[in-house]
Amino acid sequence: MTDTPLHVVLGTGQVGLALTERLTALGLHVRAVSRGRAAGLPDSVDWRSADLTDTEAARDAVKGASVVYQCLNVPYTRWPELFPPLQAAVVDAVQHAEALLVSLENVYGYGPLAGRPMTEDLPLAATTTKGQVRVAMTRDLQAAYDAGLLRMTIGRASDFFGPRVTESTLGSRVFAHAVEGKRVDFIGNPTLLHTYSYVPDMAAGLATLGTDERSVGQVWHLPGPETVTTRAVFDLLATDVRHEVKVRNVAPLMLRAMGLVNPMMRELAEMSYEFDQPFVLDTSKYENTFGAMGTPLATAVADTVAWYRTDASQV
Repeated sequence: MTDTPLHVVLGTGQVGLALTERLTALGLHVRAVSRGRAAGLPDSVDWRSADLTDTEAARDAVKGASVVYQCLNVPYTRWPELFPPLQAAVVDAVQHAEALLVSLENVYGYGPLAGRPMTEDLPLAATTTKGQVRVAMTRDLQAAYDAGLLRMTIGRASDFFGPRVTESTLGSRVFAHAVEGKRVDFIGNPTLLHTYSYVPDMAAGLATLGTDERSVGQVWHLPGPETVTTRAVFDLLATDVRHEVKVRNVAPLMLRAMGLVNPMMRELAEMSYEFDQPFVLDTSKYENTFGAMGTPLATAVADTVAWYRTDASQV
């Protein structure tokens, strides 16, 4: 047994695994909870298998925790039916443990902004189905906090990439294809500014929120690389793979047509507005408070390419 505060990470996917590594590197006592043990989980981590939709299992999984990090997700096509009850089970467990909840969110809740930079004080005005699900979940957390029922903080990130990230806009259909000399697939206009969050930066940001009392009760945009156009990201990628990166663009109209027969394409089409206008995440609140900046974009792209060259086959 240890008197060191226990930090519990729920979910060992692309972000959760990076967060367990970050917390472990900080010398913290870490437990990770997921259905199956993830490859690469540090040996020092106390891993537990649990179905977190089960109230008693969720309570047992976070028993003794000082901080709980919610890095869970559900199948993209089943957000409305699965995500809210999953969060409700997590909130119940965190309340039972009297712990701090650090909840990872995306930026769907803001809705289309016609190119206006996203700041934490913007209203949650989503018009899409998944955006409205995210808004309802955020409001549930805020209501519980305002009522004194839950200590929580929220970290938000944009479309993410990095080592071990395969299922994202800048996942395997960009990095793996580029490394293999294939055309990369991209939905939308690559000449527009677009913020991409780097998973190691997200992990560092979430760890800060869980260890600094100034974070409590607020929303924070997590730090990341500088914002450039997607085309500029592809140019950096070309430098690292040492050949031209050719892009196969999927227009929103084509995506919507594909969505008539493919549920996943239909879900992607709903969020295509993110790539039809500048999409800029303002992280200055976090940086001004905690004094931390994200990884330079060139370094983040190079490290991601290196992982795809050496380790991607193990996933």
